[in-house]
Amino acid sequence: MVASVLLGSLHLAPAAEKTKPKLVVAIIIDQFRYDYLTRFRTDYHSGIDQLLTHGADFTSAYYGQVPTVTAVGHSIFLSGAMPAVSGIIGNSWYDRDSHQEVTSVCDWTRQIVGAPQPEKKSACTDDDPASPARLLVTTLGDELRLAHPNAKVIGISRKARAAILPSGHAANGAFWFDDGTGNFVTSTFYMNQLPKWVEAFNARKLPEKYVDRPWPGFPNWKFRAAPGSKSPFSKLDASPWSNELIEALAEQAITGEQLGQRDETDLLTVSFSANDAIGHAVGPYAPEVKDMAIRTDQLIGKLFALIDQKIGMQNVIVVLSADHGVAPTPQQNGADKIPAGYLPSGIDETVENALNERFGKQQWLVPGGEGALYFDDNALQASKAHPEEVFAVAAHALLANPQLHIVRVYSRTQLEDGVAGDFIAQAEMNGFFPRRSPDLNLVFDPGYMPGKHGTSHFSPYNYDRHVPAVFMGPGIKTGRYPVAIRPNDIAPTLADLLDLQAPSGSSGRVLSEMYE
Repeated sequence: MVASVLLGSLHLAPAAEKTKPKLVVAIIIDQFRYDYLTRFRTDYHSGIDQLLTHGADFTSAYYGQVPTVTAVGHSIFLSGAMPAVSGIIGNSWYDRDSHQEVTSVCDWTRQIVGAPQPEKKSACTDDDPASPARLLVTTLGDELRLAHPNAKVIGISRKARAAILPSGHAANGAFWFDDGTGNFVTSTFYMNQLPKWVEAFNARKLPEKYVDRPWPGFPNWKFRAAPGSKSPFSKLDASPWSNELIEALAEQAITGEQLGQRDETDLLTVSFSANDAIGHAVGPYAPEVKDMAIRTDQLIGKLFALIDQKIGMQNVIVVLSADHGVAPTPQQNGADKIPAGYLPSGIDETVENALNERFGKQQWLVPGGEGALYFDDNALQASKAHPEEVFAVAAHALLANPQLHIVRVYSRTQLEDGVAGDFIAQAEMNGFFPRRSPDLNLVFDPGYMPGKHGTSHFSPYNYDRHVPAVFMGPGIKTGRYPVAIRPNDIAPTLADLLDLQAPSGSSGRVLSEMYE
């Protein structure tokens, strides 16, 4: 009674109604460190310039899990879920049920649409039919379609995982590039026939025009595959023209699906993949990486120009981020007297030798880990030892060999019980999903990586974790925001801006400090 009297005496103004955007454009650049925004800032005059000039730039966005790889970053982008919840623990992993290595999106219950069906192999590959079946949580697009069934969600990338994981389960379509035909394809998870606008795009045969196009300023880069290759367009991934294809198809999607031009809010997810392929080859301080960043700025500006013409940028929310960063090449670090190097072979051998000596000869390991080890269940049973004892012997042997540059080992039993500690320990916990995760997770010295040339990303270190998080659109206040955030905050923030339920596994917070 008292409360009602008090409320009755107040003169409350109605809450301001949110401006309903017509379109959300979620752009994720594969392997794009945050410092690419600052180091190349004076060379941006188009789309990235617009975002930095008119958007909210969160300068301290750091991933909080390992591994820092493509599938994981793309799954977090619009789900807000850590691998510990989403189940997407890497680009690939060992599936204990099927006893084979699987990728994050391969799905042999489906078929490719738009290209011949590949031959099924003993392990999943990036050429296989794909779906979001292994993603166990909802995305922003799923929540949008649940609340507004007439909304459209479209995902586009060169890579299947980068088209599928951001767009989610309920997407109207996810489209990726087929190296064998040069077509953009999808799978029967989404549809049985490509939309007319995708068919028309494929009919233009643009990849045929690109494979022999030189990269101005970089004449040593060649993009035509070897004669007789079953994947004649496979080298296009490390070319500027790969991103041009992505942007052109995104334009076609806006026109073909009438995105943002109906009485609904639609979602377009776009992942530019060429930056990653080039960056792996030459590292973050190479001139090619700068050139690709500038070209990406121009492509985003080109996309914005079409959106402005068709929809009006004042009616669009844009977010820009990346799935991970990248380490400097060991050669670059070495020249600057910074410790770094390529890891020697011998990790598996070290483990096998130690376990054979202690428990008797077995085939202890199975393939499937990214900086991690899976043990054969039959070997564990035959050892008649508790699995943690086996893991402890293996970990001791690895840590005792300084040439391997392994500084920490976390066993699955440790992570199941929970480990406390610094940001690395927390990253291990955030990346651990019991049914899928490895038995031993390895942390290497900073700057050290597998391989013999180029560079990589997978670690808990800042060069792999620090990425852009830039928002632009109605209701968003321009400025630089140095507050520490996670990319996990992107999805719940967009959900709040759209008055949607946050995705089911989201662990992020709403970035309300940027609200007008």
